Amino acid sequence: MTRSLLRSAIGLASVSAALTIIMFRLRSPVAAVFELSVCSGFISVLFVTAISLTNPLTRSEIMERMKDRLNRFWYLPLIVAAAGLALSLMNVEIFLRLPPAEAERDVRNVLWNMRQLDLLGHIILLILGSFGVAVLFKKQRDK
Repeated sequence: MTRSLLRSAIGLASVSAALTIIMFRLRSPVAAVFELSVCSGFISVLFVTAISLTNPLTRSEIMERMKDRLNRFWYLPLIVAAAGLALSLMNVEIFLRLPPAEAERDVRNVLWNMRQLDLLGHIILLILGSFGVAVLFKKQRDK
């Protein structure tokens, strides 16, 4: 609820740490460790890094960038709509099913054999976050 991005990132880390404590109290240590390491740790550091590398823009700079972006990428909604239509017309079955709750007790088996969709999502988020920080560092270095 604050206008400060840095305070918001610190608030996210605090709420995530509180959620970690709740997960430990609910006897879910693996989920708590992931919450602590990924959200309280990596994501918060990523946000603070991104915030510290950016400079606030004036209103005229924001409007200028929006116009430039619209001029450069006007065709993207058409491509997304065409790709969505093409994918909806294709008859492809995807076998990514989540296991029922409490079906397996071994964490290694759950993570590597039964929850590939979650693992793929985490990998994609980590890669995208890394690319985002790399782009911000590149822009900062160019200035």
